[in-house]
Amino acid sequence: MIWVRALAGVVLAFAFIVPARTQDLLRFLDLSSPDMTSAEMTRADVEAALASHQTDFSAKKLSGLDLSGLDLSGVQLRAARLNQTKLVGAKLDRSILDQAWLLGADLSRASLRSSNIFGAQLRGAKLDNADLSNARIAADLTGASLVGAVLARANLGADMKNQSMGLMRAVLRSANLDGADLQQADLSRADLEFASLRESDGRNPSRCLTWGHQSNRCHR
Repeated sequence: MIWVRALAGVVLAFAFIVPARTQDLLRFLDLSSPDMTSAEMTRADVEAALASHQTDFSAKKLSGLDLSGLDLSGVQLRAARLNQTKLVGAKLDRSILDQAWLLGADLSRASLRSSNIFGAQLRGAKLDNADLSNARIAADLTGASLVGAVLARANLGADMKNQSMGLMRAVLRSANLDGADLQQADLSRADLEFASLRESDGRNPSRCLTWGHQSNRCHR
């Protein structure tokens, strides 16, 4: 499975540097493989681990589980596999989701305040009414649904200090942000091509965002 993980890492990197090529790279990654679809723990196992104060679930395979409503505040989920996982109403405040895989995951109404989501893959994820206030987000959210999500004071801008692999920023191509709270969010150079922002509240947005090949303020 080493080559699978290596390829997964390449896909994550390209998602932010060359978003248009990510879908091509995904074709070479077997998303139906056990590494991307299976779970090495049950919900009961996760609950028991949390009860014993375990906070590090890095690189764990947790795809397809129903972890809705769990308190995962401050938990390390770096490089974890959470594809198609249900995290509805879960509490993930201050959690680390760097390089995690959450393809098609359901985080509706989840709380991810002050969480770190850097280099993660959330294509097609559902984050309707999720609270991502003050979060640091440089993830691939292509086609994701963030209807009514709270992104107030969140940082989705480009990481100008880390340019060794190219421009790392939030990719929200074709994402649905209708009714989202974007007040004071940093959207500098974020990719929102074809994204929907109807009735979103972007009062006092920080800096500019990338919409196609043009640079605009986040005004309706």
